[in-house]
Amino acid sequence: MNKKILHIAYNDDKFMPQFIEFVKLHFDFNEHEFLLTGRMVQDKIKRYPNIQLAERSIPGYFKHYGKSIIKMHQAQKVILHGMFDIKLVYILFFMPWLLKKCYWFIWGGDLYEYKLRETNFRWKLLDDIVRRPVIKNIGHLITYIKGDYELAKQWYSAKGKYHECIMYTSNLYREYEIPQKQNSCVNILVGNSADPSNNHIDAFDKLEALSGKDIKIYVPLSYGNPDYAKMIIEQGHRRFGEKFEALTEYMPFNKYLEFLGKIDIAIFNHKRQQAMGNTITLLGLGKKVFMRRDVTPWAFFKSNGITVYDIKDLSLFDSANREIEANKHIVKSYFSEKTFLNQLREIFN
Repeated sequence: MNKKILHIAYNDDKFMPQFIEFVKLHFDFNEHEFLLTGRMVQDKIKRYPNIQLAERSIPGYFKHYGKSIIKMHQAQKVILHGMFDIKLVYILFFMPWLLKKCYWFIWGGDLYEYKLRETNFRWKLLDDIVRRPVIKNIGHLITYIKGDYELAKQWYSAKGKYHECIMYTSNLYREYEIPQKQNSCVNILVGNSADPSNNHIDAFDKLEALSGKDIKIYVPLSYGNPDYAKMIIEQGHRRFGEKFEALTEYMPFNKYLEFLGKIDIAIFNHKRQQAMGNTITLLGLGKKVFMRRDVTPWAFFKSNGITVYDIKDLSLFDSANREIEANKHIVKSYFSEKTFLNQLREIFN
């Protein structure tokens, strides 16, 4: 039986398992089908009849893309969870009649790819040429950060309809009671992964002015580039000694939430929209977040009355209690399950 809504996701084992369970819990699951490929891991995806995980082999991928073509033609709506799969982009380039029923969940890296990509090779330049008309003519663009939608219009002349949506359960507010602090040490979180886009070294340069204070710097490096992680660990220990701690082991979500509850200040030095799940959680916990003023999340938070701070003005001063409470209230209200459900209903119906 053909499904009403086809979901295609590539290279993710982080958001999709929870998203699938959320859809199953709140919607008619029989109307949805999921084609998954990339780093999806078997133990994180429950095997329902309408979930198909591509085999990690050349024949398996050929089968996956052939199935994608057939099912995209059959479905009423096609939801693209990110646009990182260049093979799928080529398919849509050569089958542009499918674009009007495609809904692009904009992740960030997929939008900024042409700016971040090394373009020294002809085939990468060709990839960019192919991506442009696909994004321009895709029927629907989905994000809760309208600035990213505006960039899609500016960079790619996107003509599709904008849908505001939180997108994934990782962005939902979570209630957590923070234990009473037992000491005066200021716990500082820097970045969210071992990816150069975190710009750790620039953040370290700014933190060195505070190294004489009672601080502890935590840097999550459990996933990303191992060589980059090694360099950051060496730099961190050289600059901050015992005040630096690298987090190199994966933490279960509840333990990570407990860890975030102990953080006082978070620094996200990305030059694009990134680490939003962490940022939302920290703001909801009443933490102080520094970021760059020139990224789209800055405008999003400011337009919604949420206080974030410019990384150029990095300091240890305490946030005003009214700012903390206002942030918690706004985050709890906007990033709620109720809001998310209403947004998905509009997209699915």
